[in-house]
Parts: sequence; C-alpha cells; structure tokens
Amino acid sequence: MIRCLRISTTMFAKKSIPGTILFKRYFDRCLSNIPELTKNRYPVNRGDYAILNDNHVQFFKNLLDNRIITDPDECESYNIDWIKNVRGYSTCVLKPKTTEEVSKILAFCNENRIAVCPQGGNTGLVGGSVPVFDEVILNTSLMRTIYNINGTSGVLICQAGCVLEDLDNALAEHGLMMPLDLGAKGLCHIGGNVATNAGGLRLLRYGNLHGSVLGVEAVKADGQIIDLLSALKKDNTGFHLKHLFIGSEGVLGIITKVAIQCPPKPLAINLAFLGLPSFKHVLKVLKQAKRDLGEILASCELIDQSTMRVSTENLKLRLPFPEEYPFYMLIESHGSNTVHDEEKLTVFLEEIMKNELILNGILAKAPSTIRKIWELRERLTEGFVLDGYVFKYDISLPIENFYSLVPVMQERLSGLKDVIRVSGYGHLGDGNIHFQVSCREFSQEILQKIEPFVYEYTSKLRGSISAEHGIGFRKPKYVHYSKSPESIVIMKQLKTLFDPKGILNPYKVLPP
Repeated sequence: MIRCLRISTTMFAKKSIPGTILFKRYFDRCLSNIPELTKNRYPVNRGDYAILNDNHVQFFKNLLDNRIITDPDECESYNIDWIKNVRGYSTCVLKPKTTEEVSKILAFCNENRIAVCPQGGNTGLVGGSVPVFDEVILNTSLMRTIYNINGTSGVLICQAGCVLEDLDNALAEHGLMMPLDLGAKGLCHIGGNVATNAGGLRLLRYGNLHGSVLGVEAVKADGQIIDLLSALKKDNTGFHLKHLFIGSEGVLGIITKVAIQCPPKPLAINLAFLGLPSFKHVLKVLKQAKRDLGEILASCELIDQSTMRVSTENLKLRLPFPEEYPFYMLIESHGSNTVHDEEKLTVFLEEIMKNELILNGILAKAPSTIRKIWELRERLTEGFVLDGYVFKYDISLPIENFYSLVPVMQERLSGLKDVIRVSGYGHLGDGNIHFQVSCREFSQEILQKIEPFVYEYTSKLRGSISAEHGIGFRKPKYVHYSKSPESIVIMKQLKTLFDPKGILNPYKVLPP
C-alpha cells in the first residue's frame, strides 16, 4: 500500500552539527584502531629512493621556518588513510604556505632522490594520499588563501589547501556555490578534489571538474612552476595541459592553485526522500524524475536497506519515517523560482504515487530538514568503518546494471562467516555505485574473493573500475580492466616526461 507523501518543514528540529566537527570526531576514532603497515599487508617493494637524513631535515626546517613535523607520534595521523585501509611510516611532514616553497621542496627532493607523497585533507578512499613506505609528506593544509571571487563571472581563484566547505561558505556571500558537494567537504581540500577529479552529489546537474576547472597552477617534480591559471571560460590555444593534472593524483605534479567556475547559489532547494520496493521501481522513478524535473534536477542518490542501517544503527541517525524499505532515493532540485519548482515537483510526485512506484516518501523544503536527511547519505563512509573493516569500491556501470553487482557478490561471499554486510549505494543519476563489503577485520580470504572479480565483472559490462575516487595505491594493477594497453603506455610516457626520477607519489596510479 502506498502511503501519502508528506511535506515537512519541522522534522529534525535539532540543530545540525557542522561537517568539520563530524569528520574531526570520526578521524579521531580511526586513530584508535591503527591498521598494519601497507608493506606488510600488500605485496609491494620499496623503490630506490634516498633514506631521509639529518641534512635533509635541516634543509626543510630552514626553508619552512620549522613548519615541519618529525615526531613519529605526531606524524601518525598523516600516515593513515581515513578508512584504515593503508598505513605508511613517514617521519617527515612538510607544510608549505606558498607555491615557491613547494617548488624549492620538490627541486631539493628531486636532486636528492627523495620520494614525496602529496597530501590534502587525507579523505581519499584508495590509498593515494598517504605514504606507502617512508615518503616525505607534503601537506597543503596551510595553503588556504582565497585570492579572488568574481561575483559577475562566477570565477573563484584560490590555493590548493582551501577546504571545500570553507570555499562554499565564502562563495555564498557572493550568491555563488561550489559546483561539487562531497560527504568529506568539512576536511577535503580543493587541490585534492581536482587532483582526483572528485565527482560527488551534484555532478548530475553541474558536471565534473574537467568542465568546472578553468585553470591550475602546478609544480613539476623538478620544481618547475607551470602556470595554467586561466580564468577564462573559453581559451582554445593549443593543448589544454590543465587536464593532465585534473585526475592525475599528484603523480605528474602538485597542484598549488585553482581557478574554478562556480554556479549561482539556487534560490529554491527541495529534497524528496522516498522508500521503494525494488530496483526496478527505482529505475522507473529515475526516468520519471529526468522527464518531469528536467533542468532543476540536481541530485539523484540511491541507498539500499543494508546500507541505510549503517546510518541508523551505527551512527544512530533517524529516518524521516519509521518504516524500513528495500531501497531509498534522495532526489534534490535546485532552481530560481519556488512556485515553478514546486509545480514541477508536484507533477512528479503525483505521477510516481499514481503509478505505485513508491511505498512512502517525504518532501523537505526547510534547510535544516534537508541537512539532516542528507546526513543519512553523507556520513555513510564514517558509519561503515564502525562495522570493523570495509572493502570499498567505486565503480561506474550502465544505469540498468547499477545495482546488479550487489546480489552477485552477496551470493559469492555468502559462505564467509566474517562478512557483516554486502551492500551498495551511490550516484544513481550518473551510474556511479559505491559497493562495499563490511567485515570484522581485514581478511586476505575475503579480499581474494572480491578482487579481481569485482573488476572483471565491471569490465564485462564496459564499466569503469574507478568512477570518482581515483586509482591511488589500491588499483594500479587493475587499470587494464578500464584502459587499453596503448593508453597505459601513453600514461607511463607522460609520467617519465614530467617526473623522470619517479619521486612524485610513487606506487600510485600506474601499473608497476
């Protein structure tokens, strides 16, 4: 039986906790359960790089005026990724403030063959932002200058270490917003977002960063500064070199500044939270949303029942309605005219109720209510870690096959007693599913059951083994499932051209 869709402006009256505080609490919990070293967990050999000595450290101290961490205990949090997947053992964290300092650091490291791990907010999910061994960590957290926000053109120019949520808040004063929104927005850096080509919740409406980023400034391994910081929407002069750095994960150079096109902040925002009986119904609702909502459709997210329990049981968050359903959808609209948008939403909701596509739903318009509902989705990664250990995969599949991997893997892993849940959620609107297997602790047996099967399955459907999280440390040997041999050769040639000594983020992105 279909329940009446409710309009809510008062639900979740309790004040929402800022994202920065939530992620700080979460990361502190991560450090209480430290994973084993990457070199012990995975088969990888240290490259032919220098061992850091006192002369190296003294150079960094003189250059950075002691903005350097060398105490092993203080370095610990910089060595661990936030889902406790990998851990390095670097004893040197550098915190430059300027592009010139980054340039001098890299020139010195290149000359002395010292491996460098670029690091932003360290919210990556594929082991790309922490050392594998003892690489020097170049952390951008002090590079937080906003140079300009142009309210007319909508162009933002800033340093790479600016936190995504801080940029969104600064843009709001000019009637603008960031074109991407991530669950980790309270900690992640825009430089890291660009370096990994982060997608997020708004990609359906605002596109990916290859379209939004107008220019970058980057530093090559030898210290050479590459100024590609165009603020023009159209600049058709030769090769678009900026695209080499977008999604390159720091293996070609370190991004230090970004120019990004920012859309106007919507004047009308609405969020529908729906309960559905099957994935077949989900696809029909998606098709209806695209047709009825058109230009105001901003986000379309899917969460299965097992995943939703991570939020309700592990994080103690509350659903908008008491009943549980096999699937949930979050559909958000962004527009400039409240009356116009509500008319579109009314037509859409009446249609899906008339056709019995949903079992329950709520329409939220109050900002506080919308924030609380989005917490159910945005804090999922935090909640999964509380299961114990999570094998997390970020893949793109054809829309009709979006959820197909989950039941296949549930059957494949059914006999393993340490598995807690096999589930999926993600960006239904662009075909990007986050598939994960929770277990009590890391298990080689479970890993071997999942990999490479998950990538073989994805490849057979002509999907992508990495939709938005990148390749990092965990996926280089599986790149061939998505890239042709010719493409991989060209990628390696570019690496050699930009970083002939291989000091930038070694062991990442490219197959060994």
